[in-house]
Amino acid sequence: MRALAEFIMRGRMQATLVVAGCATLPLLYWLGAAAGSLVLLRRGLTDALGVLSLGLLPALIWWLYADDPRALLVLLGSSGLALVLRASESWVRTLLVSVVIGVVFSVVLGAAFAAQIEMLAQALIKVMPALLGETYKQLSVDEQARFASLIAPVLTGLIAALLQIVSVLSLIVGRHWQALLYNPGGFGREFRAIRIPLGPAMLLLALMLLGPNLGAQMAMLTPLCSVPLVFAGLALIHGLVGQKRLAGFWLVGLYVTLLLFMQLIYPLLVVLAIVDSLIDFRGRHVSKDTDSANGEG
Repeated sequence: MRALAEFIMRGRMQATLVVAGCATLPLLYWLGAAAGSLVLLRRGLTDALGVLSLGLLPALIWWLYADDPRALLVLLGSSGLALVLRASESWVRTLLVSVVIGVVFSVVLGAAFAAQIEMLAQALIKVMPALLGETYKQLSVDEQARFASLIAPVLTGLIAALLQIVSVLSLIVGRHWQALLYNPGGFGREFRAIRIPLGPAMLLLALMLLGPNLGAQMAMLTPLCSVPLVFAGLALIHGLVGQKRLAGFWLVGLYVTLLLFMQLIYPLLVVLAIVDSLIDFRGRHVSKDTDSANGEG
């Protein structure tokens, strides 16, 4: 990965080749977004604009001719987050802004793919009685109708949240590359220090729980607002493992378990992040000087 990062930073032509080339390949668009994030983080928007513009062309073609918006949305989303991180040097602010990015994704997906999402929602509604059994039958007609009205917005939010997560992961890869080249170990220190303050954490929790009660379309906020908390939960575990000097297999076990039991570990990470905002398990506040992986003075 270091060799690829060095190749990207060798010049504009090399960076454009990686960003545009990866955007052309369906399964590597996230790598192109990471490369774009690296250039933007290190060189700024002025130097990165030409690289990103050429990278957007194949991503746009994928959307127009294959109805696949993933590459375009992730490239734009990760670039926007990279701008926030470069300007603020704050992962907390960047993660909170990712919710706004996710809302934009939801609006775009809801407008461009409304028919497909509604078709999927109707298919789920038909199998709900079999999936939920007696629980579904005990609901009144009005409750069943309300439940059905939430499915399409939640599906939209889930798809948008997945793209939001990929955007953040692409930014993480780009930031890791930046630290690898210019400030070894810097990314690990700043990631382990991520802790969402109590106010924003409570706001995210309130939007997750109350969003569906504010209107059917607001149900999409539940998955979107969970994303910053999940990354904060992962950062907490990384931080505790680092503080206790535990072996790396604990982190390997965490991610294997997350992949195998996503429906259990994902909400657990959300809860851990919220509790950490109250208690601060790591018992420290990281200064801005230690929260930087850009390698610039």
